Amino acid sequence: MAKQTGSSTRSVRGSRTGRPIMALLDLLGRRWSLRILWELRDAALTSRGLRTACDEASPTVLQTRLTELREAGFVELGDGGGYGLTPLGRELCETFMPLHRFAERWRN
Repeated sequence: MAKQTGSSTRSVRGSRTGRPIMALLDLLGRRWSLRILWELRDAALTSRGLRTACDEASPTVLQTRLTELREAGFVELGDGGGYGLTPLGRELCETFMPLHRFAERWRN
């Protein structure tokens, strides 16, 4: 998924409009997308480390999601070969923290 520029729209599963919120929810709703972002929230990880953190997710699916998240501007490949969050990716993860705290309270 390429980063959206200007007022152009893109095809989004389940939406004819391509509105930014629909595009974001489409991307985040794909298998392993949220988990990848969550596992990268504290530190960069190599592909192998990320696969381990993601309960041995399929390498093919993991690489597909990493590519999508990189194209969307949330994840970047660092100089050391590990994947990490971009500033935009960190901002996105911060928006999940209130939901995370709520889920922890709800679970108990």
